[in-house]
Amino acid sequence: MDYKLKKYLIHSGLFIITFFTATVAGTWWINGKILFFTDYNWKDFELGMAYSIPFLLILTVHEFGHYFTAKYHKVKTTLPYYIPIPPFPMSIGTMGAIIRIKEHIKSTKIHFDIGISGPIAGFVIAVGALIYGYSTLPNLDYLFQIHPEYEQFGENYEDHVYTWEFQEQMTHKAYQEARAQDSINAVNDGEIDSWSFPEYQKQSEIPNISISKPLLMVFMESFVSDQKLVPNSREIMHYPVLMAGFLALLVTALNLLPIGQLDGGHVLYGMVGFHWHKRIATWFFLGFLLYAGMGYLTPYDGIDELMWNVPLYIGFLYITLRGLKKSQQETLMYALILFSVQFVVPMVIPVQGYSGWLFFGLILGRFIGIYHPPSVDEQALSLERKLLGWLALIIFIISFSPAPIIIG
Repeated sequence: MDYKLKKYLIHSGLFIITFFTATVAGTWWINGKILFFTDYNWKDFELGMAYSIPFLLILTVHEFGHYFTAKYHKVKTTLPYYIPIPPFPMSIGTMGAIIRIKEHIKSTKIHFDIGISGPIAGFVIAVGALIYGYSTLPNLDYLFQIHPEYEQFGENYEDHVYTWEFQEQMTHKAYQEARAQDSINAVNDGEIDSWSFPEYQKQSEIPNISISKPLLMVFMESFVSDQKLVPNSREIMHYPVLMAGFLALLVTALNLLPIGQLDGGHVLYGMVGFHWHKRIATWFFLGFLLYAGMGYLTPYDGIDELMWNVPLYIGFLYITLRGLKKSQQETLMYALILFSVQFVVPMVIPVQGYSGWLFFGLILGRFIGIYHPPSVDEQALSLERKLLGWLALIIFIISFSPAPIIIG
């Protein structure tokens, strides 16, 4: 097979698979249906496309921003490789896309241009998607079709449905329906004499999925003429364009972290050079890990639990911090200091981090890397490029969610 044809087949094949997994994942976010696990048909797949099309469009524009900028500077690069992930519950269907630079970049200017072009291009499309999403918000009948149990409360549903009492009532109702259906199945199968069903157990806490909106979305919502149509943070996943825009902003913000060879790492390296990038990236990475694990383990946890989890967590921090390329003794020292602060501070100040970032910290420390490789030509950037660098910082601030998806 021709080499170029094989390459194109790989890129297009990954895109098709990613489109499929993102669409199926989108259906789950919208109405809770997922292929192979629930009743699922073509209409459900079409519904999921309302999420996958804007989401993948934003990711594609982001990556082609890098691609065309690299081509402009005559840097050899690949087309985007899309990364699908299985569309199980809570999956977003993709880990995004990447291009691979196939040669060493010689100057800070080119590093900067390639790094910043993707986030800005994707951000512009994400803003457009969010403007469309907020300007075409459906009436509450749309939400009531997804959650019929909300309709009895009308436009004041938020005051009622997020209470423990209501959630417990709905959980008990679901239990009764499942029990009745199971007994019917036992009758039909001739097993009613031996039929049994677990006793209902009340739950002290019923988890809910909540989306933490970034500053940009909060700002946009203030311009919606009918505030009753603005979805609650627990319902925004049912609005596919808004969910796609939210995730696109989150991906943009993560790419703009000033670490390693992330887009933000390229931007920071272009603005301050190798030595200052190394200092800033080190402290930012430590701060990121500190926040992520704050309150993850506390003195209030059971002693048996702490006996196992403390050494495992310190080991995790040690492995993650190896990305700082320090000696084994220094790395262990950093791990112990981080753990001590995370363990003790919540006793004095009621602060809680976001443990979901710990895995991302591991990816940064062990796979992406903390530091940026030096270039042969570290010429200073022009004023225009420096202004774009500050714009990238603003985009990061208004796009980042410290705790994006909360279950609880």
